[in-house]
Amino acid sequence: MRPKIYLFGDSITEESFDDGGWGASLVHLFSRTVDVVLRGYSGYNTRWALKVMERVFQPAESGGDCGAPPLAVTVFFGANDACLPDRCSAYQHVPLPEYKHNLHAIFSFFKARWPNAIVLFITPPPIDEAARLRYPYVENLQGLSERTNEAAGAYAKACIAVAEECGCPVVDIWTKMQQNPNWKNACLRDGLHLTQSGNKIVFEEVVKKLKERGLSVEILPIDLPLIADIDPKDPLKSFQE
Repeated sequence: MRPKIYLFGDSITEESFDDGGWGASLVHLFSRTVDVVLRGYSGYNTRWALKVMERVFQPAESGGDCGAPPLAVTVFFGANDACLPDRCSAYQHVPLPEYKHNLHAIFSFFKARWPNAIVLFITPPPIDEAARLRYPYVENLQGLSERTNEAAGAYAKACIAVAEECGCPVVDIWTKMQQNPNWKNACLRDGLHLTQSGNKIVFEEVVKKLKERGLSVEILPIDLPLIADIDPKDPLKSFQE
C-alpha cells in the first residue's frame, strides 16, 4: 500500500484538485510514490473541523481508510474563521483565541493518532475586499466585505504562532502572496479563492516545507518497476523481484 498525504481544509483545499490546483500538482509530483488524499470542506472553519475530524479520519478498525499512518497532513483553515462577526457571513466567524485553541486541538488530534506524521499548517490567504463585494456568497445587505485583509492577517499571524508553539512547519501564504505587487489579480480570482498562479505559490511552498522535514519525491521508493527498468528481452523478469 502506498503511503498517503492528507489535505485537510476548507474550500481552498476542496478546490485544490481543480485544473492547476495545488493539490492536483501534488498528485502529479508524487505519482508512483504517494497517494494524495483530499479532505476539503467548503465553508468550514476550525470549530466545525473539530466536530467532524473523528468521522473524516476514522481508524481502520472503525471501517475507515486511515489505517496506515500518513507521511503528512496539511491543515488549511482560517479564511472562514476570519469572517467578521458583524457582517453577512458572521455564522462562519470564530474568535481569534478560539481559532488558536482549535488549531492546537487539531494538531494534537493528528499527533495522537499519527505521531510520526508531519503536520503542516497553511495560513489563510490575503483578501481583496473590493473583489469580495463583487463576488458575494450570501446576501449582503450591508454592502460591506464579509472579510478584510487586516483580519485575515491577524489569523495568519495566529496560525504562525500556533505552528511555532507546536513545533510544526507552516506556510505563510498571506505574506508570500502579497510580495507580488499585483497579488489581488495574480493570486485571487474572487478576492479569496486562488487563481492558478496562487495555487502554484501554495504548491511550491508546501513542497519546500515538506522537503525541509525530510519528505521529498527524490527519496521515496517508486511503486513498481519503471518502464526504463524493464528488460525488453524478458519483461516479466522485473515483476518477479
